Amino acid sequence: MVTIVVATTSDPASINPAYALLAMPGWLPVPAPSLLQQGIKIFANKNVRFLQHDKGIVEEDDLDRRWEEATGEAVDEVIFFSKHTAVSNRPALTVHPIGVPHLREGDVPPQGGRPGWAAPPDPRIGPWLRLLKKLAQSHNLVPEFEITLEGTHHGPITTKPTMFLEIGSTDEYWKRQDAAKVIALVERLDRLLEVKTSFPNFFWLCLKLVWEGLGLGGGAAVGNWGREDERNKVLLGIGGGHYAPRHMDIVMKEGVWVGHLLSGYSLPMEDPSQSKENGNTDGIGGTWRQSIKVAIEATKSAFPGGDVLAHLDHKNMSRVFGYSWNQLTECPGVACFSHKWF
Repeated sequence: MVTIVVATTSDPASINPAYALLAMPGWLPVPAPSLLQQGIKIFANKNVRFLQHDKGIVEEDDLDRRWEEATGEAVDEVIFFSKHTAVSNRPALTVHPIGVPHLREGDVPPQGGRPGWAAPPDPRIGPWLRLLKKLAQSHNLVPEFEITLEGTHHGPITTKPTMFLEIGSTDEYWKRQDAAKVIALVERLDRLLEVKTSFPNFFWLCLKLVWEGLGLGGGAAVGNWGREDERNKVLLGIGGGHYAPRHMDIVMKEGVWVGHLLSGYSLPMEDPSQSKENGNTDGIGGTWRQSIKVAIEATKSAFPGGDVLAHLDHKNMSRVFGYSWNQLTECPGVACFSHKWF
């Protein structure tokens, strides 16, 4: 089983940290002619495979399947490097699952994916978020940088457990990553960190997160899911804003794993009166049921044997959400909890 790490040359916040990662010891080029012919460069280090392409980060679908077909190696997870944009322009390091489970068939996803689809969330999301927060605090990046989850959104299409690591939120921060020439001069991460003063601390932070998180430095990888683990509670976030602050309060507790995070905009609901006028008297219309069902199925597939718990945040939910509470609690395979009960 291999981990695929993906970066694109079209995004400085994606490719610059990736170049730094490749400058660390142990990487070797991989011959995969069918992918090379598609413009994808490949390198390997232990059980990690790095894929570099030139398209937008959400445009190359099915990289996990294509890798398996090209090499015969089974893919365990997919991790993408990407930039993060925000209206606030606040510096941020974010982690999130991907999918557009709320879109109807025929809708055109604005940022990749397929309507009604969500990739299984990478089990590393929760443990890596907590590790990222610790590293950020040790490098004095808090509170300048916001370390946060984001709600489930965008593509590209994958079928294996997936997560995005994003750096935001302006061009200044994306382009300040380029330290590959300095990184290439060192052979160990410890020495690398000794010369970090010439470059932004958050650059070294991202590198250390991936290097340690995947066990490339020789230690144990962080966030490997095991069904025999006594701490097997998996949070499925329902409702709230895009940065999931109330879900974050739960996720920062040790032993909590992270499934999909459906912000209010991913739970479209129709007013009961409108549903009635349209001849639908069987509850609240909209694609919110579809979104929750897809998110549950994807989360359960990523955490076999896990105890999936829906954590509900009413903020930014439709005003008709209250009418749908009974239907929501009947969703198969998941127990529902409010913020104060978790």
